[in-house]
Amino acid sequence: MSAEHKPGDQPNLDPENVNPNPAAETPEDAGTEDPIVALQAQLAAAQAEAKDNYDAMLRARAEADNVRRRAQEEVSKAQKFGIEAFAENLLPVKDSLEAALAQENQSIDTLREGVDVTLKQLVGAFERNKLVEIAPVPGDKFNPHHHQAIASVPSDEPANTVLQTLQKGYLIVDRVLRPALVTVAAAK
Repeated sequence: MSAEHKPGDQPNLDPENVNPNPAAETPEDAGTEDPIVALQAQLAAAQAEAKDNYDAMLRARAEADNVRRRAQEEVSKAQKFGIEAFAENLLPVKDSLEAALAQENQSIDTLREGVDVTLKQLVGAFERNKLVEIAPVPGDKFNPHHHQAIASVPSDEPANTVLQTLQKGYLIVDRVLRPALVTVAAAK
């Protein structure tokens, strides 16, 4: 019985072994966690996740704003400098015209030859910039997407047939820059 307590023995009153709240420790609670502590831990985890999600959303919004801003800057630059290549291709044409005008006492043949060379430079500039001529010939079918009818004239040709081109039209990358001005055969 040396290990057992005898009726006259004093219990061990070591302050580390004394439970200040004996009602809090019952046999049913042994091994289970306090529900408030568990809920506080879940709340803290949810708040941390919410903060991480909020930070991620802010970063995504900032990135989207940056992408939008960069795209707007690129569009602005394209609008400002998009014509630069075309203008660069027209400079030799202007130079040729100025050189022709600077010459005195030119013969008609020399002047005609210079204009022909200048026209070839201009056509080359158009081709490099995908500017395509719309030049319907008599007998072509009228195309309202590429032609503008100025007059409808009675003719032996079938209705809506081009009779004459008054002014050439132009496409730039499949978009009508200017329709060709034409006269068409009237319906009989």
